[in-house]
Amino acid sequence: MSAHDKPRLVKWPFLAGDGLLVALAIFVALHKGAPLTHLELGLCSGAILLGAGIGIAPFVLEYRGAVRLIEIETLAGTLRQLKGLEAVAQSVNAATAQWHGIQDLADQTLKAAKEVAQMMTAEAAAFREFLQKAGDAEKATLRLEVEKLTRAQHEWLQVGVMILDHVFALNKAAVRSGKPELIEQIGKFQAACRDIARRVGLVPFEPATGEPFDPARHQLADENEKPPQNAAVSETIAAGYTFQGQFLRPAVVTVKPVEQARKSQDTERRRAQARSGQPEKGQDSTASLV
Repeated sequence: MSAHDKPRLVKWPFLAGDGLLVALAIFVALHKGAPLTHLELGLCSGAILLGAGIGIAPFVLEYRGAVRLIEIETLAGTLRQLKGLEAVAQSVNAATAQWHGIQDLADQTLKAAKEVAQMMTAEAAAFREFLQKAGDAEKATLRLEVEKLTRAQHEWLQVGVMILDHVFALNKAAVRSGKPELIEQIGKFQAACRDIARRVGLVPFEPATGEPFDPARHQLADENEKPPQNAAVSETIAAGYTFQGQFLRPAVVTVKPVEQARKSQDTERRRAQARSGQPEKGQDSTASLV
């Protein structure tokens, strides 16, 4: 409530009474003449004091009313503030309830997340187990396939070695026959067979006559027989083989002492020269051929 809206006390009756009392005292003092008795003086003073009190009374009453109004307005403001505090308290209670609801929802979400994590862990473990089983099965299958391939490789290597051994024996028989045309044809056939074998890594080798006997590369036809000291290869019975750079089988040979092997080597050279029609070194072309 503003200052213009406040109720005002009517002052003119009080002021009129004040004026009358003061005028009465002045009238008595002027018309009575001096000296005034104590009673008259007391009446005049009392009239003046009473008039002053009546003149001051409306202002005092108005002041008290204003103070009371201010107190009432202050109390009203306080009540309004208390009502605001109640609204704030209600808001706080509502917020607290919402917070409890959110906390409950968060707990439920955390619980659901833990359950999902446990399910994911179980699924991951099951998937790892499945992959391990699948890997073991695949490894077993691959191992079986490798064993099959190794067995097949070993079998066809044996077949190839047997074929080359028969071709080698056929070539030896042709050489013993002494027929140049047959030797040439069988030699070309053996070279072609060996060239085909080299394409897959199967390489035959023949020790030369007179070559020192090497137990790592040569073996005797009778495995129980021991070669003499300083033995040399006198004849190759079966060729040795390597497969893709790895030693596969030693050559089967017969051995003689080094001197006899060299003599046999010279004899074989002279016979080869005789078959080819070339003269021996240090002799005329007309010399007899052994």
